Amino acid sequence: MPPASMKSNAFAPAAPHGPAPAALRLWLFVIGAMIVAMVLVGGATRLTDSGLSITEWKPIHGAIPPLNPAEWQEEFEKYQQIPEYRTINKGMSLDEFKTIFWWEWGHRLLGRAIGLVFAVPLAVFWIADMIPGWLKPRLVLLLLFGGLQGFVGWWMVTSGLVERTDVSQYRLAVHLSLAFLILAYTAWLYAGLTPGLAPGQTAGDAPAPGLRHLAWWVLALLMIQVFLGGLVAGLDAGLTFNTWPLMDGAIVPDGLWIVEPVWRNHFENVATVQFQHRMAAYGLTALALFTTYRTLRTRRRPAVAKAAIALGALTLVQASVGIATLLTQVSLSWALLHQGLAALLLVASVFYLRTVTPLERRTR
Repeated sequence: MPPASMKSNAFAPAAPHGPAPAALRLWLFVIGAMIVAMVLVGGATRLTDSGLSITEWKPIHGAIPPLNPAEWQEEFEKYQQIPEYRTINKGMSLDEFKTIFWWEWGHRLLGRAIGLVFAVPLAVFWIADMIPGWLKPRLVLLLLFGGLQGFVGWWMVTSGLVERTDVSQYRLAVHLSLAFLILAYTAWLYAGLTPGLAPGQTAGDAPAPGLRHLAWWVLALLMIQVFLGGLVAGLDAGLTFNTWPLMDGAIVPDGLWIVEPVWRNHFENVATVQFQHRMAAYGLTALALFTTYRTLRTRRRPAVAKAAIALGALTLVQASVGIATLLTQVSLSWALLHQGLAALLLVASVFYLRTVTPLERRTR
């Protein structure tokens, strides 16, 4: 009979060895890579002001782009009815419209592709009984998150089709945050199937609770920073105050609380939104570096040390790229690098959390 400890942990991950877990790992890795690509294409769509070029949501038929001049003209005429065209892009040529159309169409097509690459193998793995019991409900939850993201994306787009000339920064921040949440959960599940990331079962090898708490704080602050970055993007706040370390000649600039009621400054005041994004970046950098330092001081397993070093190094690189993005007035290349590194930093923080979380806590 199995030991009592195994009975009490029936939902613990199976040993991540053999062909089935290897196939699952590869599948989840591909999904994670596609999500990162989605984040980058979404960032480019936003930075090129292409997000409102497709004014309808057709989950199935929308996968087929215009195929002849008449269909292109019809799509262009739909775009000409929204405020963005009438206020900002009036007089745009059809060729110029095609440029922004392809960015948004590619973004939506990649989203559809992620859904297919996730759902079809999931069904195959499920039917073939290749998925451990503990993983099944988590994969269903991930599928639901993906479906929700599609609805949130269209909810975001609709905010810019009637009265506004762009999408709501609130909805953009929610859309971006949900994408990062899905990426984090995918990375968490992938790490659970990866040999070498699980802490040992001996007392001397068990991570200190303090490191686990720090890991959660890093991940939480990183998600907050992603939301704040969404607000910055939604308000084009990165195009103002393009100096560092000062903003408008001061550490704390004037005009942070000029909007009434006061709470709206955190979401609608360009200066406040950029300022709090900067301050959160400083806090996140300090916390991540302190976490790396504390981890290395404890002399834990090599996997934990490597995860901590990756966390600290990526945080420093991301902070530097963020400054460069600001100083270059959000050039497309620097901005996309900044967004891509944010995704990689999120994965690194999840892997670090995974390595310092005891086995019995990871499936609760």
